[in-house]
Amino acid sequence: MIGSLRGEVLERDLDGSVLIEVGGVGYVVHVSQRALAELEPSTQAFLHIHHHIREADQQLYGFLTRDERTTFQTLIGVHNVGPALGMAIIATHPPTALVDIVADQDVAAFTLVPGVGKKTAERLLVELKSKLSVPVLDGVGGSGDGGSSAVADVREALAGLGYGENEIRDTLRELPPADDAADLLRDALKALGARRA
Repeated sequence: MIGSLRGEVLERDLDGSVLIEVGGVGYVVHVSQRALAELEPSTQAFLHIHHHIREADQQLYGFLTRDERTTFQTLIGVHNVGPALGMAIIATHPPTALVDIVADQDVAAFTLVPGVGKKTAERLLVELKSKLSVPVLDGVGGSGDGGSSAVADVREALAGLGYGENEIRDTLRELPPADDAADLLRDALKALGARRA
């Protein structure tokens, strides 16, 4: 399994793929439109890779950050979400925005993803809420023990996204206390993204 690639961008195609040469071998890697804009030919690039293997073929999907790759892997674990739709979701909504959209069950924002209508958005939001372990915001607020409840919810959400316990603990220690789980989760994802970038 390929986990990352570092090399020279030889070509980029408008279909959403780049050709990266690593050690004399060229790899075709599918990327989001946002990543495609950043990956200039004749420049060095580092991509976090999801190696997608099916019976008939193998595809590489590349991401600028580990958070994007982790979110993509969570997305394609949802029923009827293939790599193409997963990439479209990542291109439309970065991981931190996606967490907010799922927490708010924001159907309108989710229908901004190309190919996603209202019914599909509603189904995906329900399924993603459990996949992403997005904390339930009702009752989380300025009460005395709200902070510890928010921290517990955020720990669970980050674990659901594939982060390790030590990484979660260290990140949460660095953040200021918060009673609102959504704000704390957003801050934690930003901090984790900065660490891993």
